Amino acid sequence: MRNKNVLFITHAAAIGAIYVVLTLLANAMGLANYAVQIRFSEALTVLPLFTPAAIPGLFVGCVLSNILTGCLMPDVIFGSIATLIGAIGTYIISRKAKRNIARWLAPIPPIIANMLIVPQILIRVYHLSGTLLFFTTTVGLGEVISCFILGELLIYALSPIASKLFSMDQNS
Repeated sequence: MRNKNVLFITHAAAIGAIYVVLTLLANAMGLANYAVQIRFSEALTVLPLFTPAAIPGLFVGCVLSNILTGCLMPDVIFGSIATLIGAIGTYIISRKAKRNIARWLAPIPPIIANMLIVPQILIRVYHLSGTLLFFTTTVGLGEVISCFILGELLIYALSPIASKLFSMDQNS
């Protein structure tokens, strides 16, 4: 049992670290924040399809990323909650839907969570000028690129090795 806990924490930490690195890369390219957000790290939000360890990993990775990229505290909190909600939604889909359908539905919860929460942050916290519809559209497009297009590529790449990569059996 103890080894399973260590593996879970290790998986979560690795996912969180990769999330931070990918966000910092997108931030260096000017893509991580504001109206148009294409965080490469958001592709990782499909990982709860393979392992529940992705849920805390994505949440902690998002918190750290938001702090390191200079986001204001309400953004750190609510932006990270959007990622957490998306990750939980993806995990639920992974358990309820058939594998071939879950694969295509996996990116939907993070896209929706971010489309509902992030535009509010942009308007209320950063006081960016623009309408709610505008920010919902720009954030939504960025999330479709990050979660759906890049996320589906990640699912395709990981599917053949996921059972070994994310196994909680230390003998695998």
